[in-house]
This record gives sequence, C-alpha cells and structure tokens, in this order.
Amino acid sequence: MRCFLLSSLACMVLLSSCSNRYKYLQTTQGDARCIEKFRPRFTSALYSTQVDILKHHLSGLLFFKQMPDSSTRVVFANEMGFKFFDFEFSKDGKFTKHYLLDKMDKPAVVKTLEQDFALVLLSPDLRQAHTAADNEYGYVVVPTAKGNNYYITGKDCNSLVRIEKSSRRRPAVTVWMQSYTNGTPDTIRIKHEHFKFNISLQKVVKQ
Repeated sequence: MRCFLLSSLACMVLLSSCSNRYKYLQTTQGDARCIEKFRPRFTSALYSTQVDILKHHLSGLLFFKQMPDSSTRVVFANEMGFKFFDFEFSKDGKFTKHYLLDKMDKPAVVKTLEQDFALVLLSPDLRQAHTAADNEYGYVVVPTAKGNNYYITGKDCNSLVRIEKSSRRRPAVTVWMQSYTNGTPDTIRIKHEHFKFNISLQKVVKQ
C-alpha cells in the first residue's frame, strides 16, 4: 500500500511538472504592438536594488540611462560606488558587456543577466508575434529559440500584468513591472523559477 501511494505521488508530481501552462490560450486578432506603450522610458532612472543569486546577496543602486545614441546603459554598484556590472543595450537590441565583477563573469551569468534586462527594457522583435487570450488575460506571444516570451496584459491590453520567458510549457523567468510614474515603473521584480536568482528594484525618488 505504501509503495502504491508513493508511486501515485511520484506520478502526480511528474504530470504536474509536465503540464502545459499555456494550453488554454486561444489565438486572437489583436495588435501585438499594443505592448509598446509599456516600454519603460529610462531617460535617467535610479533604483535601490537587491540581488540574490544562489548563496550570494548583493545590494546597491542600479542606474538606467539613455545615451545620446539612443542606447541604454545599465549600471549596478554598491552604495560606496563599487561596481558590480556595466551593460549596454543598443537601440536595435545589441548587447555589450562593459564590465562584470570577476567572480560573476561566467558565460551563463552574462547570458542570464542579458536576457533578464532585455525583458525589462521591453523591446521585443514583434515581426513573428501574435496575440492570444485565456479567460482572464490577453497575451502577446513572441517566439524565441527555446519557447516563447509571453507579455501578459489586461483583456484590452490596458495594463501590463507580467512578462514570462518560457519553454514550450512553463515559465522559466517571470518579470513584474508595476506602478508606472512618468513612463517608468516604480517597482521591478525578476524571478527565476528553476534556481535561486532573483532581482528586486525599487525606484529612488529624488527629493
């Protein structure tokens, strides 16, 4: 009896892990470009930032700055000015690593941070995108090499609920950007679903 219960539990866990989060989506005739209005206008924005990666915790200030060539610079440093990373995203989405702390400078970490902040900057290639919906939300679905990015909105695309970077079945990374003020979100959260790598940003209000 005990073996049967354990086997049943294992099957339930396996089926749950393999379930398709997006199987109820229905394709619609909406305009995928509607999400462009949620793109943060990071002319110059400063955020108090907490980063938890595996057993490590970093805190400091993260600065978004739009440069004269329309690229966006993303710089994270502690309160004493010690820099953790300095990245650049060109207007067409090209990524440049100007600096990354030596102990973090691993290809997997660089790629992860690049993909995370690309989601935050919200400049996806919409040429192959389509819209969909379930009973509660609207979705702009952007195909990627390993799945899709889902930009989840209110039914009429009047609010951004969250962004999910996903495999074919389930989200791997979730991004929330909330409480926009003058075109920039006051709060940004990035959560990785399969390992501990979380980033939390709270906008610093200048006095």
